[in-house]
Amino acid sequence: MPMYSFEGRSPRVDPTAFVAPTAVLIGDVTVEAGASVWFNTVLRGDYAPIVIREGANVQDGSVLHAPPGIPVDIGPGATIAHMCTIHGVHVGAEALIANHCTVLDGAVIGARSMIAAHSLVVGGTHIPEEVLVTGSPAKVKGPIAGTRAEVWVNINPKAYQDLAQRYLTGLDDV
Repeated sequence: MPMYSFEGRSPRVDPTAFVAPTAVLIGDVTVEAGASVWFNTVLRGDYAPIVIREGANVQDGSVLHAPPGIPVDIGPGATIAHMCTIHGVHVGAEALIANHCTVLDGAVIGARSMIAAHSLVVGGTHIPEEVLVTGSPAKVKGPIAGTRAEVWVNINPKAYQDLAQRYLTGLDDV
């Protein structure tokens, strides 16, 4: 995997984490135990740190950047799904940011909440825990309990942790 030091700060990846060979990690990036960073993602920690907490996953094609003074912190077991843009955001434990979302500077996503596909969370937005959020700009639609979204929040962390372990041992060049 391409990893680059920037101005003396280098990525750190736990040996139990899976980072795809086409993912790019630059600067102050930490990938904790059991986390996964998938194909064609970019994590650019040049202005501020990016931390992918234990068991979290950042899926294919997503871009994470920490602007000046606003770190990116992806909580334990959280999911950043395919093709998301995450810019200076705190994502709570087991929250799910669905495909093609954009979440901007200073937003805070509560634990076990789901941001529905194609949503735009504007900078500075604070999303409470365990809610479903949709739209552009994103708005809370209600509690996640009892919804189809809750199913995704419940199954996704373990599913991706298991898949990452399979990739650690099963991915080969051809």
